[in-house]
Parts: sequence; C-alpha cells; structure tokens
Amino acid sequence: MNLPVGKLKHDFLKQLLPTQNKSTGVVVGPQLGEDAAAIEFGDNYLVATSDPITFATEDIGWYVVCVNSNDIAAMGAVPKWLLVTLLLPEDVTTPATVRDIMTQLTQACETFDIALCGGHTEVTPAVTQPVVVGQMMGIVAKDALRTSSGACVEDVLILTKGLGIEATAIIARECEEQVREKCDAQFFEQAKNYLTDPGISVLKDAQIAIKTGGVHAMHDVTEGGVATAVFELATAAELGVVVYTDKLLGSPVLYSDITRTLCDMFGLNPLGVISSGAMLIAAAPEKGEAICQVLGKAGIRAGIIGKFLPTESGMWLEDADNTRQPLPVFQTDEIAKLL
Repeated sequence: MNLPVGKLKHDFLKQLLPTQNKSTGVVVGPQLGEDAAAIEFGDNYLVATSDPITFATEDIGWYVVCVNSNDIAAMGAVPKWLLVTLLLPEDVTTPATVRDIMTQLTQACETFDIALCGGHTEVTPAVTQPVVVGQMMGIVAKDALRTSSGACVEDVLILTKGLGIEATAIIARECEEQVREKCDAQFFEQAKNYLTDPGISVLKDAQIAIKTGGVHAMHDVTEGGVATAVFELATAAELGVVVYTDKLLGSPVLYSDITRTLCDMFGLNPLGVISSGAMLIAAAPEKGEAICQVLGKAGIRAGIIGKFLPTESGMWLEDADNTRQPLPVFQTDEIAKLL
C-alpha cells in the first residue's frame, strides 16, 4: 500500500523514531509534537531543526527562513544560523530563478537577524519544481527552554494570528487565475500578502508570550493545520484537550473573512490547512487573558480556544451547546487537494 501525500502518519512515525541516547548530550530528541532538538551547549542549549518547503513555489526563500525559525522560536530559543539545500528542476531553471531565490533567502535572513552560513545547490531531475530544505540552529538558556511536553492539565490553549495564514497566501499565489475570476483585485492582493501581513513568522509571538509569563509549552502550526497541531501538542504532553469551535471557527479574529472565503471557494476544511504564522501556546489559566492582551497590544491577534484535560478525557471539538466530537487529525494537508 502506497503512503498518502503529506507527513507520515503519527503511529507509523512513532515506530521509526530512535530511542534517545542521553549520553550524546541530546536533551530533546526526535519526538512527536516537538518542534526541534535541544543539545547540551555549554551553559545553554543548542536548538536545531530542519524543514522543507514543498507546497509553495513563489517566495520560497522567505518561506524557508520563517518556517524553520518558527520551530526554533517554539522552543523558546533565538534563531541564529541557517543552512539551505536548494534542489532545482532541470530544463526550466534559469540563472534568474536562482538569483531570485537567493535574494529572498538573504533578505529574510537580514530581516530576522539570522546568518545564512552554508548549504548546497543542485539542478536535478529528481524534482519537478524548486524544493528548498532549511536546517536552522539557535540558542536558549537552559532555564528558558520550552518543550511541547511541558503543557499541564487545566492549562488554557491559546492560538495566535488564526487559521490558515500560510494557506491563504499559497492559494492566492498558486491558484491566482481562479481567485482573480471570483474575487476583486483588492481581495487578491490582501490574500497574497498574508505571507508578510499578518505574516508566517511567529518569532514575535513567542518572545512576547514568554516575557509575559505563565507559558508552559508552545507549538508551531504547520502542515495539517490547527487541529493536527493541537493533537501533536496534547500527544507530546500526554494530555487530553478540548477545543471550543465557537472560539475558533466562529471568531472573525481567528478565522478571517479572506481565509474563510478561500476555504469555502475550494472546499477546504480550515482546521486542516497549513497554518504557519499561528502559534499554539499552553499557559497557566491565570495568565491566559494577560498573554492575549499583551499580544493584542503588539498587533498580534490571539484568543483562548480551549484547555488541556487529563489523558483519559480524550481530545475533542466542543460546540457552543457543549456537544462534542472527536478532534480531527489531517494526515494529508487540505491544501494538497489543490496542488
């Protein structure tokens, strides 16, 4: 049986992950729901991650810097160094294409104060469109490390920015003709610019939340959308969780009209579309509202969308009338239906 497009299924992936060897200095190794590895590094931890860009083709240099730095930020660390592997299709790759991608990379690194310090470039028949793979490292003080496993029972679950930010930008850029046919020019430009406004970086989100206090865990929302990220975060912490759908799907703050329109247009479930730019935060109940308020003052939308439960309580979506249904998990991102 062939595997579907997207991340490996969680149960299958869990079987493949090696047993961590603490003697190597690895503090956080490969685990479901953890955004990056943490390694002993003197008085600090070196935090390392790797992520590819496979859905988008336009502005992929910007995407790869943001997506990898998000993983570092979710661990409470500051991203410092980036290596990039750039695989380009034969027959259609021009010098201008390569220069454009490299310009995107250098500009994004300058924006976030990250050093582009190496990598590999290659034209190959193995790909049919440009594929960029980033490997990023950062630094965090030992007492400042945050892991997904740190969430606690009764913690509130906060979402920053909202559903489908990255998906909105990708749809506008990769399905331009269909979007322009049904929407006006202003709508198209706004959707396309979701890459930078509200933006797919969560560096600021993470830094503000941690400074406010009460943050026990964070998780970057990527492929598989918010629902899958909630599952991953709860699984890492060995907890149950309930997500309030009226606080999420019913919120114009966390589910924008632009994203809603595009999801409806293409028949996509907004809970399962790629959502880089959104951060899940598990925080002490007494700090939840304060974190949302401080984020809001900084121009970052945020809201409490659920809470963590004991493991045996399970994982649920809960409607306004308290009706519950199992939390869905999207092994294949909804946006794959278009691409």
